[in-house]
Amino acid sequence: QVQLVESGGGLVQAGGSLRLSCAASGRAFSRGSMGWFRQAPGKEREFVSAISWSGITRYYADSVKGRFTISRDNAKNTVYLQMNSLKPEDTAVYYCAASYGSSPSRSRYEYDVWGQGTQVTVSL
Repeated sequence: QVQLVESGGGLVQAGGSLRLSCAASGRAFSRGSMGWFRQAPGKEREFVSAISWSGITRYYADSVKGRFTISRDNAKNTVYLQMNSLKPEDTAVYYCAASYGSSPSRSRYEYDVWGQGTQVTVSL
C-alpha cells in the first residue's frame, strides 16, 4: 500500500513563498500521475495542480497559474509544489494525491491515494 506524506506547510506573509513536498513510500506508482488539491474551511476540496509521470504534462488551476509550479523527482518518489506570491486566499489544507493513471487529471475522483494534508496559512 502506497502512503503519501506531505511536508513544507506553514505560516507565511502575503507575497511570500513556500515549497510543499510529497513523499511516496511503499510500492511506488508505476507511470502514475500526481496532483495537489486544497481545501479551505467550509469549502469543497479543489484542484490546484497535476503532473504526469514524465513531468511533461502539467495542469494548473487558473487561480494559481503563474504563481505555483509543480515538479517531481521520480528517483526520490517525491512531488513538489513551489508556491510564490502567496495570497490570503491560498490559505487551506493542501493535499497530495497519486493516481495509477498516467494522464494527470483535474478531478479528485481520478486519484487513488491521498496524503494527510499540510496546513498553509497566508497572513496579510
